[in-house]
Amino acid sequence: MRLVCSGKLFRNCLAGLAAVAISAFAQPSGDAITQQPGFVRSEFISQEPPTATSHASTIVETKDDLICAWMGGSRERAPDVSIWASRNSGKGWGEPVEVANGVHDDIRTRYPCWNPVLFRPRDGPLIFFYKEGPSPESWWGMVMISEDNGITWTRPRKLFEGFYGPIRNKPVELTDGTILAGSSVENSGWMVQMERTKNVVREWTKTRFLNSSMEWAAIQPTILPWEDGSLQILCRTKNGKITQCLSYDRGLTWSRMRATELPNPNSAIDSVMMRDGVAVLVYNHSSDPETGRSMLNVATSKDGKKWDAAFVLENEKNAEFSYPAIIQTADKMLHITYTWKHKGIKHVVLDPSAFRTQPIVGGVWPR
Repeated sequence: MRLVCSGKLFRNCLAGLAAVAISAFAQPSGDAITQQPGFVRSEFISQEPPTATSHASTIVETKDDLICAWMGGSRERAPDVSIWASRNSGKGWGEPVEVANGVHDDIRTRYPCWNPVLFRPRDGPLIFFYKEGPSPESWWGMVMISEDNGITWTRPRKLFEGFYGPIRNKPVELTDGTILAGSSVENSGWMVQMERTKNVVREWTKTRFLNSSMEWAAIQPTILPWEDGSLQILCRTKNGKITQCLSYDRGLTWSRMRATELPNPNSAIDSVMMRDGVAVLVYNHSSDPETGRSMLNVATSKDGKKWDAAFVLENEKNAEFSYPAIIQTADKMLHITYTWKHKGIKHVVLDPSAFRTQPIVGGVWPR
C-alpha cells in the first residue's frame, strides 16, 4: 500500500529564492548576519506554519529539488505532533503538508512523532526515518521509502526492536553501500550506539554502547567520514562539551568517547563533510544550558581536531535557535535549516568558498 501526498504539497507558493523572508517572521539580528562573508540568502520554509510550534528539521537534495521536513504540533510531546514536509523546486518552498503521524488503525490512539531524517543513498530510493511514541525514553523507530523523490511514500514500517535508525542526524553511506547511522537511547541514561544496514526494512546490526552515561551523558551523534577512511562522530551532551569517538574499521569498532574543545549547552548539532575534504559543523557555541541556544554557529575543520569560526547564523539574547541540519548541494552551496524560536523553520544558504575563518582557541569563539 502506498501513501500519496496531495499535489499541493509541492505547489510553489513563494516566488524568488533570493528574497529574504520578512512577513510572518522578522530578521532577529539585523544586517550583522547578512553582511558576513559567505552569506547567500535566508528565508523561512513557511510564512504561515501549519502548527503552533515547529522543531527538529531535516533537509535533503533529490534529483529534482530540495525537501525539508520537521515535527510540528501544539507543543513538543503532544499527541498532535506530526511530521510535515515542503518541497523547493527552485521557485520557493511549497505549502507544507503532513506526511506522517502517530494515528493508528483504531484512530483512538495517537502518539507524537519526533526527529525526522531524510536521506538519499547514491543508488536507490529516498528514505525517511522518524520516531514515534510518547517520549524519547519510550519511542520507537519508523521508516518510509519513496521511489519518486518524495512524491509518494510507502506505508510506515516500525524498525526492529532495539533499533531506532538515525536518531536525529542524517546517516552516511560507506563505499560498500552500507548505511551507517548515529543512534542513541535515553531510557536508562544517555548512551550512543551506531547502527548499520544495507536494507532498511530487512536487516540491521549495531555496536555496543560507546559511552557510559555516568562519564558522558551523550546522544544524537553526527558522522564525519574523512579522506583517510577514518570516521569521526560528534555528540551532544549534558556535560557542557561536544564529545567525539573515532573509528578506523568503517564504523565496526570505536575509540573511547572523549571531549572536544567545543562547548555544548545540551543542544543538537549537525555536520557535513564537503567535497573538498573540509568538515562543517553547525552548533550552539556555549556551555550554558539555560541561555546557550541564543547563538547558532558554523565552524570548519580540516582534520576534526582544530576548528575555525566561520559564521554566526543567529545571535539574540533570550531567544532559541536550535536543532540544525546541514547539507552541501551539487552546486557546492551549504544549506542549513534550523528551529527558529520554535515558531518556524529557517533556511539559510551559505557559500563556503567565501568564508573568512578564524581559529577557535581554547574553545573560545573569536570576536
